[in-house]
Amino acid sequence: MALEVQIEKKFEKFHLQVSFTSSDGITGLLGASGCGKSMTLKCVAGLITPDAGRIVLDGRTLYDSAQKIDLPPQQRQVGYLFQNYALFPNMTVTENIRAGVRDRTRRQAAADELLERFRLTDIAGKYPRQISGGQQQRTALARLFASRPACLLLDEPFSALDGYLRWEMELELGELLKDFSGPSVLVTHDRGEVYRLCQNACVLSRGRSEPLRPVRDLFQSPDTLSACLLSGCKNISRARPAGRQRVEALDWGVILDAGRPVPDDLAYVGIRAHFLAPHPGPNPIPCRVERVVEDVFSTVVMLSTPGGYEGSARLRWELEKDAWAALGGPEAVTLSVSPGDIMLLK
Repeated sequence: MALEVQIEKKFEKFHLQVSFTSSDGITGLLGASGCGKSMTLKCVAGLITPDAGRIVLDGRTLYDSAQKIDLPPQQRQVGYLFQNYALFPNMTVTENIRAGVRDRTRRQAAADELLERFRLTDIAGKYPRQISGGQQQRTALARLFASRPACLLLDEPFSALDGYLRWEMELELGELLKDFSGPSVLVTHDRGEVYRLCQNACVLSRGRSEPLRPVRDLFQSPDTLSACLLSGCKNISRARPAGRQRVEALDWGVILDAGRPVPDDLAYVGIRAHFLAPHPGPNPIPCRVERVVEDVFSTVVMLSTPGGYEGSARLRWELEKDAWAALGGPEAVTLSVSPGDIMLLK
């Protein structure tokens, strides 16, 4: 079973162009706020009509601009979990779940089964305002499963939760979705959620989607600036080729050996903060220490480089506290980075 999405939607100051296929398992839509993630889900669910393209679920066309097909939401068999869960405030937990069951003859039996499955039996008679955020999410998921959807759309399902509860619900959702046979699409700007929950991911940047990639591959070797930033890289420099395997990092004022052919369309390079190491080593980068920040379990050192402005921190270096203490708090340090840890970005 697969969900195929290829759509376009134009607004006055925004142009959505998205293309991806989600098969069994969870596909992540990763991007900054305002990039079109939630809008994409609403198009799939039938809440927004695209201007052009196709949406096909398990061989069944939900939307096709050329064939003038646009099924209403209730006919799409798509389950949508909203950010705020959208529970009916005047209905109890049981009544909310019953509302999702289409077969009237099975409403109570299905609700009882889901109450037990989602561990909601003890609060079955309570209203949404009387239960916690985690219980509201489980109720919304139970109602969603009650409709027997062929596809699940999860719009930042943990954004309303805090701390430990967020982590707990993420684990629960991951377990629940293991038993779901259809495709699921998770919208988030949290790279950790994508890494832990998803098999594949599609990065959206300013309304445009990049090619779908396996999650591990996306994080280990991003090849675009937006993917690199969303994967958590803190060190980015404008760059240009400086030979077959060499690159000039313009903002850092150094030439680096990439250890592999440099593409002609190179525009940036990235280095993860924990991949930097004290010299001696390959690709020396002379730096001046501008600020030292003690984090909970590590030390973060902000550095200026030959290409940076005076007093400006242009590199971030993260290392263990003992390792920084062993250096004696220097005012200047030369760092190195292995060629394989330099990310070449479009």
